[in-house]
Amino acid sequence: MTIQCKIFRSVYSCLIVGLAIGSLVVSTGCPRPSAQSTTTADADQDSSLTLTQVASSTTGDIDRTMLPIQEPKPPTYTELDARNAEPPPRFEVKAPEGAPNVVIVLIDDIGFGGPSSFGGPIQTPTLDRLAAGGLRFNNFHTTALCSPTRVALKCGRNHHTANAGSIMETATAFPGNTGQIPNSVAPLAEMLRLNGYSTGAFGKWHETAAWETSVSGPYDRWPTHQGFDKFYGFIGGETDQWYPLVYDGVTRVSPPKMEEYHFTTDMTNQAIGWVKAQQSMTPDKPFFMYFATGAVHAPHHVPKKWVDKYKGKFDDGWDKVREESIARQKKMGLIPDNTKLPPKPEDIKDWDALSDDERKLFARQAEVFAGFLEQTDYEIGRLVEAIEDIDEMDNTLFIYIAGDNGTSAEGGFVGMYNEMTYFNNVTEKVEDLLPLMDKWGGPYTFPHMAAGWAVAFDSPFSWTKQVCSDFGGTRNGMVVHWPDGIEEKGGLRSQFGHVIDVAPTILEAASLPEPKSVNGTPQTPIEGISLLYSFNDPDADERHTTQYFEMFGNRAIYHEGWLARTIHRAPWQTLKQPPLEDDKWDLYNVREDFSLADNLADQNPDKLKELKALFMKEAEKYHVLPIDDRVIERVNPALAGRPDLMNGRTSLTL
Repeated sequence: MTIQCKIFRSVYSCLIVGLAIGSLVVSTGCPRPSAQSTTTADADQDSSLTLTQVASSTTGDIDRTMLPIQEPKPPTYTELDARNAEPPPRFEVKAPEGAPNVVIVLIDDIGFGGPSSFGGPIQTPTLDRLAAGGLRFNNFHTTALCSPTRVALKCGRNHHTANAGSIMETATAFPGNTGQIPNSVAPLAEMLRLNGYSTGAFGKWHETAAWETSVSGPYDRWPTHQGFDKFYGFIGGETDQWYPLVYDGVTRVSPPKMEEYHFTTDMTNQAIGWVKAQQSMTPDKPFFMYFATGAVHAPHHVPKKWVDKYKGKFDDGWDKVREESIARQKKMGLIPDNTKLPPKPEDIKDWDALSDDERKLFARQAEVFAGFLEQTDYEIGRLVEAIEDIDEMDNTLFIYIAGDNGTSAEGGFVGMYNEMTYFNNVTEKVEDLLPLMDKWGGPYTFPHMAAGWAVAFDSPFSWTKQVCSDFGGTRNGMVVHWPDGIEEKGGLRSQFGHVIDVAPTILEAASLPEPKSVNGTPQTPIEGISLLYSFNDPDADERHTTQYFEMFGNRAIYHEGWLARTIHRAPWQTLKQPPLEDDKWDLYNVREDFSLADNLADQNPDKLKELKALFMKEAEKYHVLPIDDRVIERVNPALAGRPDLMNGRTSLTL
């Protein structure tokens, strides 16, 4: 299809006509006539660089560590008539030559052993395809919870450094847990935007303090003030996939009308439309996309056709899934052959000990969850195809992280028809849920699944989301695909990595330095370590050698192949916990014990003592202390010590 534009000229003006239809854009402009000019610059003009020179170069006097990049001082003129003068070069910020596009895909609430790409029973063909053309990372970690992982991912600092010690709804008054991201930890999106990238975020946010999410703002910690030109999604921790609470920027909007509306499909359409329009308008400008699905966080909402694909596939139960998953993981070479399957938490019943009604109900819950994940991966596949259609996939650093933490056990022991009962400490019963099975996952439900499935989909580990002291809570499969930057296809990387390593990896891939100042605020140094060193060297020595973990009293420390940890509380334990000082610590040699099955605390007490001391040192350094193990109490702003918009009021005047 050819589109013609007429150009209207006059003595005094030049009208540039541009026509954009969908992703097809044609624009024309008037050429600038040449002319001799006479200028007189300030005395220091010769030592100044135009921004075009500044922004497109990575050497010489150019300083990208101070963002925004400093504008050159404009020249002064003595010439009276503009027709006799030459204007200075246009002021423009450009990314370094060859800087790749970047896409981060972040799935919600799926653990290491869920996706087929990492040996799980749930089909993820898009993740499989990207892994076959790139790299799998089997030693990559998150923080074990939503908001902390998301904040750390996009700023490259530990979650407590960014005041995101837990989810925003449980923020407290203590440093490290206030829920307000400080200006001194500028997000990656802002770093890239100020270096010439287009930036867009789609889906779940969950990084804004709860009392800052109203129409009154402030909007400082909303996506469009955190470096993103475009945002389409929801601000909180979850939403109804059938009837979501959606924002475009900071404006509440109604979702588009479509047959069988589903938010994951909607956000994918928005992301595809944005990236195609961006590249059609500015094909030489790289883009950064953050694509964070609400799936597969509860509520587990998915069209029935996806659920039906898994009918009967989980009838053998969660114990069988664990056994089959670890066998596949070994066969695929994802885990060592000597990996043992550690026991489940004591509170999780054996499948064989369940009643027929329980097994029937729980199997249905897993079918819905599995369909939800496969549908999500399908939508990501549509995004990949769209980037391929515009011929940008080879130069796109595509990072697909399968989970912001382990699979969620917040559904309790029998699952939930309405997930809100968890947050209100209400227990649902099997006899009440059985009549609702056929509706599970549909528009009139708000469901979650039984905790036994969370353990199964976190294979080969024991624990789940919220338990940062077990790899079931923190170990998430990651795939990195970048044909222009990665030589090997289908490779495996086993160096220790953490979510704080993603931002520095992207900066290095884009040939950008870590900024020392952003928007006038001196920056806290990035605490992650780039993983780029491992992309083309599978045997490289790992560089991230020490990492603390803490969440609601659960805590651990990784150091040079060893892990010391304590399980302070299970995700389903919401009432008062035992004293922190009474916690028992375990010790593991993770280079020989992939799944944390052999506790060496009794055999090596000196090493355990050393690591416990190291944890306290790191905890002090990164504002982890004091530790707050309250759960339900922290949802109450008055008890937690954070601001509250209602502040005791029981009514609003409109």
